[in-house]
Amino acid sequence: MKKLWIPFKKVWKFVVLLFLILLTFSYAMFQGGFVSWFLFYSFLPFALYCVGLSFYSLNELEITRHIPKNDYNAGETLKVTVNVKRNSFFPIVYLLIEDHLDDSLKHSQQKKKAKALLLPGFRKEFTYDYVIDELPRGEHILQGFIVRTGDILGLVEKEKSQTYVSKIIVYPAYTELLYRPFETHFDQGMTASRERVQRDTTLAIGVRDYQPGDRFSWINWKASAKRNEIMTKEFEQRQSHDVFVVMDCVPDKNFEAIVSFTASLLRTVLKKGAQIGLLTISRERASFPIRGGETQLHQLFYHLAKIEAKSPSSFEKVLETEGMFTQQTVSFLLVSAQLSKPLLEKAGFLGQRKGKITLFLIKGEKESPTQEERSLIALANARNVRVIMVHEGQFASAFSEVNLR
Repeated sequence: MKKLWIPFKKVWKFVVLLFLILLTFSYAMFQGGFVSWFLFYSFLPFALYCVGLSFYSLNELEITRHIPKNDYNAGETLKVTVNVKRNSFFPIVYLLIEDHLDDSLKHSQQKKKAKALLLPGFRKEFTYDYVIDELPRGEHILQGFIVRTGDILGLVEKEKSQTYVSKIIVYPAYTELLYRPFETHFDQGMTASRERVQRDTTLAIGVRDYQPGDRFSWINWKASAKRNEIMTKEFEQRQSHDVFVVMDCVPDKNFEAIVSFTASLLRTVLKKGAQIGLLTISRERASFPIRGGETQLHQLFYHLAKIEAKSPSSFEKVLETEGMFTQQTVSFLLVSAQLSKPLLEKAGFLGQRKGKITLFLIKGEKESPTQEERSLIALANARNVRVIMVHEGQFASAFSEVNLR
């Protein structure tokens, strides 16, 4: 019904316009005098412009959008430049252009900024900018433009929708962490570390011939004297520190802080040259095997950019049902904003096979733990679980000596 009303409305307004022209002309003809003809000639320019605007097509407008880049981090500012071109010199009193943002950018302040009132006149090309502050995490699509124009009297109004799709991806915000492993195991991991120092100089396992680049302190003088040639100590090669992170996706007010801390943790571990994997269960189960490098970092960040707090299962249920935990010799790090006795029991059971489990409890910036959580943290060590409370805005101290006590 609404679609049928739009063309009827246009025809009705055009009929009203013609009626007003005939009415003022008839008034001038029958009334005569300066006032009546002045009224007619004063209204005539507006009427003729309305007639011309009725036949003017907004299809000649070519509207494009320029975005400096497609990848952002949460909290950054997006500056959008909109360019409008047209072919004719027909005067346009005003153009109201609205950039159609998707639901993920539905903040009222942002919607206001995406609208612009332009006074083009006879210009054939013009541009304007608008800014969206504090981009939220996610994949956002700018779908197109809605253009409206009309005359001063409001007798003729035109509207047109134009599709022009632009997509941006907003990765979670991250913090530089001073990361260090909780335990050091030389038989842990599957591949050699890419760290610059690859050997533990406290564990000599034999001697070998001197090679260019060996340190002077590595020389075994006793073996060198016996063989009458320079011999150096052979050290055990350090293996990579493999880490597997399990992130809680249960709906929670601190979910964005969980995602941000997880992103910070993943990035820091990978930058250290170690390997890391990730498991999340939201609407769908997503598991990333333990790998290293920039490709792994990009895949993990892209996944975290789109993750939602839609898990149908509690975090302890996830730990209970995931059989992959028993198949890997790695350090397990759990990230959650909720702490409960069942969760500690499941994590403790996992710790019996894998060693001490670390659980990061994410809290708001000024949020204090409840009395129940304090009691559970005190009992966590008995369950072979290390609980580290991390407040939003203080992620950098997650591996500090205070938290590790």
